[in-house]
Amino acid sequence: MSIDPVAFTAALVRIPSVTPDCSAALDLCERVLSDAGFACTRLPFASAGTEVDNLLATTGSGRPHLVLSGHLDTVPPGDPTRWSVHPFGGEIRDGRLFGRGAADMKSGVAAMIAAAIAFCERHPRFAGRLSLFLTGDEEGPAIDGTARMLDWARERGLAPDACVVGEPTSRERLGDVAKIGRRGSLTGRLTVFGKQGHTAYPERAENAAHRLIELLSALLALRLDEGTAHFPPSSVQIASIDVGNPASNVIPGEARALFNIRFNDRHSGALLERRLRTLFDALGGAYELSVTIGAEPFLTERGPLTETLARAIEEVTGSRPRFDTSGGTSDARFFARYCPVVEFGLPGPTMHQIDEQVRTSDIAGLARIFEVFLEHFFGFKDASL
Repeated sequence: MSIDPVAFTAALVRIPSVTPDCSAALDLCERVLSDAGFACTRLPFASAGTEVDNLLATTGSGRPHLVLSGHLDTVPPGDPTRWSVHPFGGEIRDGRLFGRGAADMKSGVAAMIAAAIAFCERHPRFAGRLSLFLTGDEEGPAIDGTARMLDWARERGLAPDACVVGEPTSRERLGDVAKIGRRGSLTGRLTVFGKQGHTAYPERAENAAHRLIELLSALLALRLDEGTAHFPPSSVQIASIDVGNPASNVIPGEARALFNIRFNDRHSGALLERRLRTLFDALGGAYELSVTIGAEPFLTERGPLTETLARAIEEVTGSRPRFDTSGGTSDARFFARYCPVVEFGLPGPTMHQIDEQVRTSDIAGLARIFEVFLEHFFGFKDASL
């Protein structure tokens, strides 16, 4: 059986799957993959209190074990009246497919499935194992999705040897950028305590807002590093400042700030937290700092996986990709604990936006790149497509 990746993307877009409600979209993927001979296992997890549905589809046996990874969950569409099309209509217009998830990343999932099925039809007895990890928890907390799937697979001897995540990484044209790493993410919630009072009598109070400004100024002045060979300098961004005080004649006794640090591989989350506490302790006064490590930085060194992908992209597009580490976090960070991982997919300038859209020619091109990649990865270097 052959799968049209454009039509399959449209079919997935027409199934609303806002995080974590992805069961119907996973049902469609499971039917298609099961019909193609993949052994499918649904993996629902609910450690965070809300059940998340996931799908593992696998074929072949032994090593190497290659995983193609993607997510079916999307962010909400927002106000549908602001869209020029129905956000879940999967409409194709002037060579572009519109809808929530079209770029991020139902097109990537569709291209991977189409390529995997085509490859297995051509090479039903290939040496190794090919699996698809499809999750419903990437745009959300990312607790009960890929991370739990990998734990489940490891316990059963199915840990991957290599992984490609189909996130939209290309920038200006299909194949110009692939990602070999991501920065870490630390979110800090800082609360500073003072003494509330009247603004006319500052000597009787301690202004928490003033102290918060001092701590945040020191934080912004902190030069964490100068960057590395693969990563830009780590950066601090203040996301929110709040004193909860509408009165102009009241000195606030408490002030809060929310900040985020994107950090490179010169740091770990734990060491960075320790540095922040040392900085704030030195400034004195009462404060509380709550830290959440959303991700640690990771880097896949250039090697067989990156070269195989670059070769496939060059064969289809005529040029090799640039490998970088830009952008936010993704599920690639979970695979990095187990194996080399690279991210590659469509240009995604409209992801999460109103009228999210992708070129249909890019979807078809992406499926072809994945199929050529599979040919090379599993040793069919002389096979012509």
